[in-house]
Amino acid sequence: MTNPPTPLILTIDIGSSSTRVILFDAKGKPISGCSAQLANHMQTTQDGGAIFDMAAIERGVVESIDQVLQKADSLANQIGGVAIATVATNMLGVDANGIPVTPVYTYADTRSRDVADMLRQQLGKVGQTHIHDRTGCLIHTSYQPAQLSWLAEAHPETFAKVAYWISIGEYLSWRFLGKRQVSYSVAAWTGLLNRRHLCWDQETLSLLPINEEQLSPLVDLNCPLVGLTDGWATRWPALAQVPWFPAIGDGAAANVGSGCGALPEPNSPLAIALTIGTTGAMRVAVDATSLAELPMPDGLWLYRIDQQRGLLGGATTEGGNLYAWLRKSLSFPDGLSIEKELQQRQPTQHGLTVLPFVAGERAPGWQDDARASLLGFTLHTQPIDILQASLEGIAYRFALIHKQILGAVSSKDRGKTKSIPSTIVASGGAILSSPAWLQIMADTLYQPVTALEEHEITARGLAILALVELGVISDPSDCPPRLGATYQPDPQRSQLHARAIKRQHDFYQRLIGMV
Repeated sequence: MTNPPTPLILTIDIGSSSTRVILFDAKGKPISGCSAQLANHMQTTQDGGAIFDMAAIERGVVESIDQVLQKADSLANQIGGVAIATVATNMLGVDANGIPVTPVYTYADTRSRDVADMLRQQLGKVGQTHIHDRTGCLIHTSYQPAQLSWLAEAHPETFAKVAYWISIGEYLSWRFLGKRQVSYSVAAWTGLLNRRHLCWDQETLSLLPINEEQLSPLVDLNCPLVGLTDGWATRWPALAQVPWFPAIGDGAAANVGSGCGALPEPNSPLAIALTIGTTGAMRVAVDATSLAELPMPDGLWLYRIDQQRGLLGGATTEGGNLYAWLRKSLSFPDGLSIEKELQQRQPTQHGLTVLPFVAGERAPGWQDDARASLLGFTLHTQPIDILQASLEGIAYRFALIHKQILGAVSSKDRGKTKSIPSTIVASGGAILSSPAWLQIMADTLYQPVTALEEHEITARGLAILALVELGVISDPSDCPPRLGATYQPDPQRSQLHARAIKRQHDFYQRLIGMV
């Protein structure tokens, strides 16, 4: 903490499990001892609800900021900006005075599934394609068209009390700085933003029981707010007159923090971020203006980092959650023993096929009712076979997403290239704790996979983006991440996985009906 390069950046990362506030220096490095973390508690219900209490989220943010400013002591006076990321997607209804009248509804809330089905039937295949193409999002329980329609139907009295529909970041901006605004990044996760014109999509809004006046003004990252309201300025004098940058989606910040936030250079490998924690995601930064000329790739989404950079990819509902469930349910020994055995096994030697949908499916098929399936087991099947097949099964879903990403980028930015090289940067506690899984992923994707050694990559990405906006650095590449081991694909193992991917796809079509 002695004379760190300044200005310092205070980052606020509001995730599904906790809120983390961390102080970074002007080189994008966390300052030792200047962090705080408090748990967030998602409330779930048997019918598929997944919500937060906004008052509890706010208390956690305020207390975490208090702790970090106290730990920073005199360094707090060197803070040059505040950057925020929030779990995406989230939605909160407030009255005209900004008082919450609903809980925070999250991407994980599936109570709108029947309404989502109704909307899909109403739109038909052509209408769904048009919405996907305009917004970069599909009609799905993860997004606000289905959630808003469900709320209007299921809770009409509460719905009528809502003056504005906002996100966690917008609420905090209003509370702390007295103004309501939303970044393109957060708006892109709603399913309501027109990806080409960066405005609220009027055709989608015409289907919903809300109007544009109930949504916040749209801004880019270069539109911070300055000037805490009186009570907060007294509480946090060090933050009273520094820019507070508009909140962005946590996935966008994570891509930047993992070194995958810059636009790809011509004829250079794509830097693709692969994150597997509880769930999983694969994302690549793209030139959003260039990609806007093309239709959306099937099964993928296109979000935003900022006005210039899109975030193309797909997310899965399965990841470390399935791994943890198998370890517990099948009574495996310690992780070291599992790793040693997995590393000695040949791909697909178990003869099993796993459809890993323990919580429904997102990308690429987006089937809410999909369920996990284990096919091909016999009396000879062992627990380690099931575990290996499950890790492979998750990797195969990412292989489909990876193929779609390469196809979309090659069609515009890479000319007629038949084989596009990519570097996969892996992060997330689940996959980084398993070298065997990292090797499975490299063999399945037939691309090198490099383990990320940075921690708190969402917060790190926030700090880097703020430093760019403040003019301290010119580009995210000025702060490269620390990288660990690289896992190279093996051609023979890759061939075995390729046949298993086809087998999984065949079973998927029979059981779930993906076209």
